[in-house]
Amino acid sequence: MVRIIGILIGLFFSGWLLVSFGMGAKEYITNPPAETAEHEFHLEAKEISFSSDGPLGKFDRQQLQRGFQVFKEVCSACHSLRLVAFRNLEEIGYSEEEVKAIAASWAIQAPDIDPATGEMSTRAPLAADKFPKPFANNVAAAAANNNAIPPDLSLMTKAREGGAPYVYSLLTGYQDPPTNLPKANQPGPGLHYNPYFANLNLAMAPPLAVEDQVSYSDGTKASVDQMSEDVSAFLIWTAEPKLEERHQAGWAVLAFLLIATILAYLSYRTIWADVKAKKKKKVTEA
Repeated sequence: MVRIIGILIGLFFSGWLLVSFGMGAKEYITNPPAETAEHEFHLEAKEISFSSDGPLGKFDRQQLQRGFQVFKEVCSACHSLRLVAFRNLEEIGYSEEEVKAIAASWAIQAPDIDPATGEMSTRAPLAADKFPKPFANNVAAAAANNNAIPPDLSLMTKAREGGAPYVYSLLTGYQDPPTNLPKANQPGPGLHYNPYFANLNLAMAPPLAVEDQVSYSDGTKASVDQMSEDVSAFLIWTAEPKLEERHQAGWAVLAFLLIATILAYLSYRTIWADVKAKKKKKVTEA
């Protein structure tokens, strides 16, 4: 009796869920939700390619160094790079001495503890240190950035849909709001219109606004597009510094699998050739 009651209750709830689903589906079809301004004005990331794209992609180390220069002179004032150490810069072409010099000259001091008193102190960063945060904590970061906390950039090209093209599009996408933008979506005080951002307005002012904002050491013309592309490429590296090794390992695995498959097929042919010959012999003798 208890089992029957349980079955009936289960059928009741299953039927109710089915009816609710059907009613919801009917409502969605007959009265679809109206698109918001975010859907109407939001743009997909621009099409742009990087040397690291594709299974054969490799980093352009000269571009990575230019991108690091943009990060150092512009982005590091607000954004952290907490998963990258100064010594990792050797992977993009800097020498050990250059890395030490970069760390020692970094504008932000690294946190430390005074061995004599045990109190918190600061010191010049070392090559082994991670990049220091530009703000002591989130409260200080929000206070300096219109109540918005600048995100860490270490994994930005992995964390955002669209990856590096999204970062590039965001940096080059600042513009005046269109005249038909609803009043509710107009950028308020301290906000800036950018159709590549999810809700169209963000607190970050255009970080790369004028040409030659950075003076590239290799003589490359520092246009806004060039600086945006270079720093986006640099952030691809920070998010996946072992990308080239992964590509190489992938091709090695594919080559191994191909050779193993060929050897397995040849072994199969050899083994079954003997079996078929023996069967044929037995049939002939019979």
